[in-house]
Amino acid sequence: MKLASTLAASLAAAAIACGPAAAQSLTDLRNDAATPRDVTTYGMGWGQQRYSPLKQIGTSNVKSLVPVWNVSLDNPANASSQPLVIGDTMYVATHTHTLAIDLATGRQKWKTPIELPADVGGFLCCGIHSRGLAALDGVLYRTTIDAHVMAVSMADGKTIWKKQAADYKGGYSMTHAPLIAGGVLITGISGGEYGTRGFINGWDLKTGDKKWTRYTTAAPGEKGGDTWNPEMYKTGGGPTWLTGTYDPELDLVYWGTGNGGPWNAAMRGGDSLYICSVLAIRPSTGEIVWHYQFSPGDPYDYDGTNELVLADLPIGGKSTKVVMQANRNGFFYVLDRTNGKLLSANQFARKVNWTTGIDMKTGRPIDTPMTAALRKSAEQPDFIEVWPSAFGGKNWMPMSYDPVRKLAFFNTINLGMKVKYVKQDRPGGPNWWLGLELGGFPGPEDGLRGSLVAWNPATGKKVWEVPSKSPNWSGVLSTAGGLVFTGSQTGAFMAFDAATGKQLWQFQTGSGISGLPITWERNGKQYVTVLSGSSTVYAALAGDPEVANVPAGGSVWTFALQ
Repeated sequence: MKLASTLAASLAAAAIACGPAAAQSLTDLRNDAATPRDVTTYGMGWGQQRYSPLKQIGTSNVKSLVPVWNVSLDNPANASSQPLVIGDTMYVATHTHTLAIDLATGRQKWKTPIELPADVGGFLCCGIHSRGLAALDGVLYRTTIDAHVMAVSMADGKTIWKKQAADYKGGYSMTHAPLIAGGVLITGISGGEYGTRGFINGWDLKTGDKKWTRYTTAAPGEKGGDTWNPEMYKTGGGPTWLTGTYDPELDLVYWGTGNGGPWNAAMRGGDSLYICSVLAIRPSTGEIVWHYQFSPGDPYDYDGTNELVLADLPIGGKSTKVVMQANRNGFFYVLDRTNGKLLSANQFARKVNWTTGIDMKTGRPIDTPMTAALRKSAEQPDFIEVWPSAFGGKNWMPMSYDPVRKLAFFNTINLGMKVKYVKQDRPGGPNWWLGLELGGFPGPEDGLRGSLVAWNPATGKKVWEVPSKSPNWSGVLSTAGGLVFTGSQTGAFMAFDAATGKQLWQFQTGSGISGLPITWERNGKQYVTVLSGSSTVYAALAGDPEVANVPAGGSVWTFALQ
C-alpha cells in the first residue's frame, strides 16, 4: 500500500512537472512572470513585460549560444507569433495551423489545419499571420484570419468549439492572441482600413458563447457620441488588433484601439472617441472604467494598439502602478493605471512634426498648423510630409521591460510619409477607405531607418540606442542575465548588453524575424526560442533595399549554451 501511494505521488508529481497540467489554473497564469520555467501567457505575464529572471545565459557566455533544434512551419507567411511552453510541449500558432512541438527533441507532436475560405486573403489588411495563443485547463484558445475564435485541445489539437466574431467579407479579421482575464476569454478585431466598426468581445471559456461586446466607436447618446460627424461612428474604425494586458488586483483589462476610418480626420469630425486610445475595462462586463486618448481625431494612422505594459515605477518619490506605451505617434506615455491620469509623455521618435508636444494639463497633443488644417478641411490641395509615418515611431512589435533595471527596450522606426487628403466615398468590396493618397515614405538623411532603444520610463529619457539601416520588426526579450534579445528583418537573431547596448552575439536564421522571442527552462538548462519568417507590410510598402531579397519561409529556432 505504501509503495502504491508513493508511486502514485511520484506519477502525480511527474505529471505536474512535465505534462499539460503544469499550468492549468488562473493562478498559474497570474504567476507566469514569476515562474520562468514555462511561458503560459502572451507577453510572458499578464503585464506583458517580456522579462525573465533566468540568468544561466548571461553577458559573459552568450557567445556560446547555439541552435539545438529547428522546426519548419512549412509556411511562407509572416511568422510573427509567440509560442507558449507548457509541461513538456511548445505550442505555436500560424494562420494555417496550430501545432505542438516536443521540447526535448524539437519533433512535431501534432499539427492541426485551420479551415479557411478560399477567398479570405482578398479581404484582409494588413498581413496574413497569427500572433499567438492563450491557454487554460488543457485548452488552447486562438483567433483566425477569417474572424473566428477557437478552442483547441492541448492533447491532440482537435477543435472543441469555434465561433464567428464577424464577417470577413466586411473587412474584419483577427490575428492577435486572445487574453484570459477574470475567467473570461477576451478578443479584439482587425479591419480599420475597410470602414469597419471596432469592438472587443468577452467569451465563455467552456462553451464559446458570447458574454458581451464593447464597441470602440461611440454612438449617439453614449459618452463621446458627440465627437463624430453624423453616422460616421458606424464605419469609424477603432480596431482592437493587439492583445491587451490585465491587472488582477484592480480587475482591469487595458486594451488599445486603432485608427479612425477613414484616416481623413475632417470626414469623421472631432476627437472620434474612442479611436487611438487605451480603454480600461471590466473583464466580466466590458464596462469602460476609464479611457485616455493618445491621438484625438488622428489624421495619420497613429494607432493606439501597441502593447500596454504594466509596471510599478517610482513617480514623485513613491511607487506607482502604471501602464506604459511607446505609441506610434512618437511619444512614450506613462499613465496611472488606477485612474488613467497622464503622468508623462516624452518624445522618443527621432523626428516628429505633427505636434510640438503633449500638454500635460489637458493630456492633448499641441497641433502644428499642418495638423490643425487637416482637422478643418477634408480636401488638401498638395502633398504634405509627416513624421513619423503611418508605420509609426514604433509599430506593433512589443517592447520588454526589465523591472530590476527599470528600463524598457524597444525597436523604433525613423520614416516619414507623403500624403494628400481627399474626400472619398466608402468603396464596396475589399477596398481600403483612407480618404487620402499615399505618396511614399521618405527616409532620413543618414539612411538609418530604425533603432533598438533602451528607455527610462521614470525619467522619460533615452539611455542608449543602437541604430540600423532597417528597423527591426521583432519583439524584444530581456533577462536577469543582463541580455536583450531581438531580431532583424534580414534574419539576424541578436543579443545585446542591457547596460550598454553593445551587441554580444548573433545568428542568421535564414529569413527575416518578426517573431516574439521567449526564454524557458528544462531540466536545469535555459533555452531561448524565436520564430523566423518575414513577409511584412513594411517590406512590401516602404521601398527599403535592405529587405528586398530576404527569402520567406517560417521556422521555429531554439538555442542553448554549447
